Amino acid sequence: MSKSKTLTKVLRGDSDNNIRFGDLCTLMSSLGFIQRIRGGHHIFTHDGVVEILNLQPRGSKAKAYQVKQVRGVIVAYGLAGEMAADDAASEESNEEKDS
Repeated sequence: MSKSKTLTKVLRGDSDNNIRFGDLCTLMSSLGFIQRIRGGHHIFTHDGVVEILNLQPRGSKAKAYQVKQVRGVIVAYGLAGEMAADDAASEESNEEKDS
C-alpha cells in the first residue's frame, strides 16, 4: 500500500485493526522517524517529538492501540502536513519529467 493511503487510513481511524505492520513502519520512516529494532520491538524516535513510539506486530498487522498512538503523535505534531508537502513536491517533479 502506498504511504499516502496508509496515512489516510491511520488518520481516518476507522480501520485501526486492519493496518499492516510493515506499512505502518514504512509510513513512520517516511515521516522522518528513526527506527531501531530490539527483538520484536520497533522503536521510533523523531527530532522535536517528545514521545517514543514502541510498536510490535500482532501477526502481520499492527496493534490497534498502537495505531491510535501513532495517529495522536502525527496529529499533535502536524507531521501529516510534512508528508503531504513531500508528496506534492514529488508529483511536481514527476510532471516536469513528463513534459
